[in-house]
Amino acid sequence: MVILSDKREVTCRGRKVELTFTEFEILQLLAQNPGQVFSKEQIYDIVWKEPYAGDYNVVMSHIHHIREKIEEDPGHPVYIQTVRRVGYRFNRNITAAN
Repeated sequence: MVILSDKREVTCRGRKVELTFTEFEILQLLAQNPGQVFSKEQIYDIVWKEPYAGDYNVVMSHIHHIREKIEEDPGHPVYIQTVRRVGYRFNRNITAAN
């Protein structure tokens, strides 16, 4: 996976991935901090730049859409991992070039 922050472009397995503004922000946050677990609240605070409002579904929905776009098998994600009862992290064993 290649993430070009300055151009806001993502290429995965040789194909360009179309992400919304928010999807790109979430992916970039996780990929720039591989292995670090972010709670849904933290992701919301950082990406939306406002205090968490208690709607878990908005973050979960965006993660779901990102996985559908970047994962070979979204049901068994490799890039964005779920840490049960905690949040999400980017797989530290995967290289995302910036």
